Amino acid sequence: MTFCIAMKIEEGLVGIADTAITTGFEKITAKKYSIFERKGHSMFVMTSGLRSARDKALTYFEEVIESQDEDFDKLYKAVNAFAQQVRRVSAEDGLALAESGLPFNLNCIIGGQLEKDKEHKLYLLYPQGNWVEVSQGTPYYVIGESAYGKPLLDRALRFSTTMTTALKIGVLAFDATRKAAADVGYPIDVVWYTKDSFKIHTHRYKSEDLAPVARWWQERLRKSIDELPSDWIEKAMHTLHKKVTPIK
Repeated sequence: MTFCIAMKIEEGLVGIADTAITTGFEKITAKKYSIFERKGHSMFVMTSGLRSARDKALTYFEEVIESQDEDFDKLYKAVNAFAQQVRRVSAEDGLALAESGLPFNLNCIIGGQLEKDKEHKLYLLYPQGNWVEVSQGTPYYVIGESAYGKPLLDRALRFSTTMTTALKIGVLAFDATRKAAADVGYPIDVVWYTKDSFKIHTHRYKSEDLAPVARWWQERLRKSIDELPSDWIEKAMHTLHKKVTPIK
């Protein structure tokens, strides 16, 4: 399984991708994002699903970028071009995969900014090649193992959140997922893009780098639960105690 998240905030874009890949009984580490930068073009692609489908679609897309990059002046046009390659791979390999009991499940997050985009953009691309754009109301997308980190993201992340805080939230969402899903793990790759900069930055964190963060968060959660007001529980218990009549 995979954990990839990208967040669109006012300052720019922040993305996190785990690197754990399970193939049969083997676990390997591999990058799950790709960056495409040329002149005034900056975009990244994060993927979940079959690795073979991902690699083939990206290889086809690299050829498109090499020959048609100047045709893309807005990010949605590049997303459409990548969608065509996803459909192409599905047409070539989908039937054979289905006969082997494997679904064509390539999901992608594409973020960035091209020269005629008024702001940075973030899209979720489905295996069928259709896409949706992120909204300010829910300024993130998660692909792969999405359930465990979603409650924290929905409660804490806002479009006005700073880039530093967004990264903290994303790391905690990853930590919740890592705790619950054995096939999601370190290292994690972080990408971030500051609006109108046309430059994507990356950094890789190992488990030892973020172990103090995980410990701090766990201790804070336990302490917060202990400090949670309990008058509502005590009232219910008091009422229940009054209703119980001892047997004589």
